[in-house]
Amino acid sequence: MKNYILLLYLCSTTLFGQHILPLRERAELIDEIQKERIEKLLPNLMQEQNIDLWVIITREYNEDPIVKTLLPPTWLNARRRTILVFSKTKEGVDAVAITRYNFGKNIRSIWNKEKEPDQWKALAEYIQSQNPNRIGVNISEHYGLADGLVKTDYDGMMQALPNRFQKRVVSAETLAVRWIETRTPREMTLFSQLVEITHNIVAEAFSTEVITPGITTTEDVVWWFREKVVALGLDTWFHPTVDVQRTGNSDLYAFDGQSKYDVIQPGDLLHCDFGITYLTLNTDCQELAYVLKPNETEAPEFLKEALRQGNAVQDHLTNNFITGRTGNASLKQAILDSKAAGLRPQIYTHPLGFFGHSAGTTFGMWDAQEGIPGSGDHPLYENTVYAIELNATVFLKEWNKDIRVMLEEPGYFGPEGFRYVNGRQTNLILVGPKKSHLE
Repeated sequence: MKNYILLLYLCSTTLFGQHILPLRERAELIDEIQKERIEKLLPNLMQEQNIDLWVIITREYNEDPIVKTLLPPTWLNARRRTILVFSKTKEGVDAVAITRYNFGKNIRSIWNKEKEPDQWKALAEYIQSQNPNRIGVNISEHYGLADGLVKTDYDGMMQALPNRFQKRVVSAETLAVRWIETRTPREMTLFSQLVEITHNIVAEAFSTEVITPGITTTEDVVWWFREKVVALGLDTWFHPTVDVQRTGNSDLYAFDGQSKYDVIQPGDLLHCDFGITYLTLNTDCQELAYVLKPNETEAPEFLKEALRQGNAVQDHLTNNFITGRTGNASLKQAILDSKAAGLRPQIYTHPLGFFGHSAGTTFGMWDAQEGIPGSGDHPLYENTVYAIELNATVFLKEWNKDIRVMLEEPGYFGPEGFRYVNGRQTNLILVGPKKSHLE
């Protein structure tokens, strides 16, 4: 029995040579990353956005999304009413908590309830001691992730503050977005590992280890994804999808709702949408596979060409990643460039990081190809990650129908420009290739 448990443990923490950390080691690493972000990243962001003091207030089970990015790894939720305050100083940032406990290892508590029973008054006294010119709070029209301050807590803070400090309270929307979207070098090293794990899981899913053509359904593969992730000790941040496109069905079959509940057959073009959560970061990938027929050793050329058109749309988008340019401007130019090249694009790329659909600049939505007011007007900053999500509609004369080449890969934009975090798909995954020693 003990040997069986050990075998399960080893199987659940290693994937194609990629080591997945035990929970205790994950917690230690997350603590270190949070400390680095607070001490080295946050001072620069507060200076950039001209915020002298940032107040984040949340309550247990009703967490401000920003608090979730700071939550100690041994805490599953905030406790009671949690008030975090970051005050810009000459040395960096003073990170304190107006709480009964230290907020993990990186944010110390400064509230003595026995000395001052009123938590709001304690907050007001600390703010006054710092004398900030601009006090940022998380209120936002365009970003739910930056709109975490509820009215009850806003009222509590404002009623406790003297009038002269009330007038200094401003929205910290852009600071919150910049905190969420900015990745450190260490986080990018981890991000590459996350995407590699995701790619490896997709490769296994789209193989005869999982799929028996003529028997396995798309829904079988969906639940295999879920079980695989759980066995590895990871989480999915959304329920995966798997669908097929094939000859003989209505146009754009993968969007009719039926193809998600189909038996996978030889000759099918398979598509998945899948992402994991690990070490506080998220991945989001869509990849394609072809199910070989008995007499085939590779995918048909017309499907290879279709994938090349999808890759071309990716290139037209990422070639328009320019520091300071808005998502709306990049989207518009990418669509113009794609259409000028004879492509039929649809682009719906989003920020990726602490959250799957994260905060930052947005490059369209599937039903808003003209741009997104608000989030699409946010400028592109360096050291940010995006799910390069889009599709190209391609007519296949061999199938006498349109298909959609749906792709999604995490991409990083940094000082040296754009790159994919762990590569992108340029060849179809093949389901059922013969072993190398067989003819």
